[in-house]
Amino acid sequence: MSLIARHLEENGIPTVVIGVARDIVESCGVARFLFVDFPLGSPCGEPWNVAQQREIFDMALGLLETARAPRTTREAGLSWSKGEDWKTLVFTEAQPYQSGEVQEAWLARKEKYRQLRAEGKV
Repeated sequence: MSLIARHLEENGIPTVVIGVARDIVESCGVARFLFVDFPLGSPCGEPWNVAQQREIFDMALGLLETARAPRTTREAGLSWSKGEDWKTLVFTEAQPYQSGEVQEAWLARKEKYRQLRAEGKV
């Protein structure tokens, strides 16, 4: 999305990116970015919360009108209604949302890749 926004901007079409992965979006260098500190997949608000979704959209339009410098980031300043426990699932090496079997399979694939890479096959 960020790369598309940059392409549109280069061709004279102003954009605002609404996102939750601040580090990724800012590293792409978008012109205007509304950062919403919500879980991945929910940049435009919580499911079925139409008032909140409209508020975020209005903030994005406001940013489009008021940003005066390139690479402008504005924080939405909203809080996820169910608290911030979702962050403990994302910002940790342990991945509690994966079952033991899924994590073991991932580790096995990772080790196989390392072996193939060491052998020059990848």
